[in-house]
Amino acid sequence: MMKNFGSSPPHNSNNHQTPNHIRERHHRKHGLLCALPWRFSLRGYGFCMAALFLFCFGSLCYQLNGGAPRILLDIRQYLGKNLKKKKLSHLQVLPFPSQVVYNRVGKCGSRTVVILLRLLAEKHKFNLVSSDIHNKTRLMKQEQVDLVKNISKIPQPFLYTRHVHFMNFTRYSGAQPVYINIIRDPINRFLSNYFFRRFGDWRGEQNHLIRTPGMKDDERYLDINVCILENYPECSNPRVFYIIPYFCGQHPKCRDPGVWALERAKQNVLENYLLVGILEELEDVLLMLERLLPHYFSGVLDIYKSPEYRKMGNLTGTVRKHTPTLEALQVLYHRMRYEYEFYDFIRDQFHLMKKKIGLRSTSHPPAYPPDFLRELALRTPEPLDEDEELDSDLEDANSWLVHP
Repeated sequence: MMKNFGSSPPHNSNNHQTPNHIRERHHRKHGLLCALPWRFSLRGYGFCMAALFLFCFGSLCYQLNGGAPRILLDIRQYLGKNLKKKKLSHLQVLPFPSQVVYNRVGKCGSRTVVILLRLLAEKHKFNLVSSDIHNKTRLMKQEQVDLVKNISKIPQPFLYTRHVHFMNFTRYSGAQPVYINIIRDPINRFLSNYFFRRFGDWRGEQNHLIRTPGMKDDERYLDINVCILENYPECSNPRVFYIIPYFCGQHPKCRDPGVWALERAKQNVLENYLLVGILEELEDVLLMLERLLPHYFSGVLDIYKSPEYRKMGNLTGTVRKHTPTLEALQVLYHRMRYEYEFYDFIRDQFHLMKKKIGLRSTSHPPAYPPDFLRELALRTPEPLDEDEELDSDLEDANSWLVHP
């Protein structure tokens, strides 16, 4: 007679199994449970190690090459092309940051950077908008609103450059861009501006006379020592309080030489600027920009050091330029003490950033005794000059500095 196990009561179903059956079933169940976690662990461990290796390798390539590994860029380009083919180009990822503003300070080498940017924009396919307004840095409220709207309409990624004091875009419901800038030793900037306004550069004095037709001969040939020591408006405050307002902003108090404008400028640099470099270390500035903004500045040093590019700087030296007396420079330094405090702050921040990124380079000494005038040999090549005010005094063999 055959037994019908299916009809047996549930609570008696194990009564008919032998000990061997129970032991075999227990071993199969235990073996299956042990095998599953073991297989999952090996796979998960391998995946984690592979991901960690790729991350470390990618980070190393990023640091060494000043940007993302080429393979990642190729993958991104491939994905971008396929998105376009599928009419999904609106999902294409933009580089970060995709909105950059260079509110270039007059007489601080910005023409050098702008010419480089024109070449880089064609190479890297970003939108470069360079304003042709050179002498309106302070804007009324409605002018600020209009400028924010116009800049916000530029197709991204973009880089906008203009001689204009800092603006807070969020105040006018705009997305705050990333700011960059370059400054230089304040007295060097002042001397370059003073002589260039009068005599231009080696491209021809006559060309510059066209720009300053209203300047009379007694003003054009005014001795700079007389201008400083006799307190002419051009050589005294608020005219020599020039660099800080570019970073302080559009507030009326930003134009008054003092601690308030100085501290606000420092705060804006820390909160809104990706990089503020110094012209005396221009090559390091370009290298830092290449590291921090590779989708804009990748390859900038190769262009800057090329013989073809260097030829363009041969005609930018200021003519008839000479150094004021020690007494005049000390008076000028006293008037520009806030400018120098800001310059020292920017220099320290720039050197700190170079240290963090692992950039080894020669830096200028940080300080000298009070009221001491020191002659420093320039360590950077002659940059090209600005459209309005060319940075031409770097042609000289020496630069005069007064340090606190």
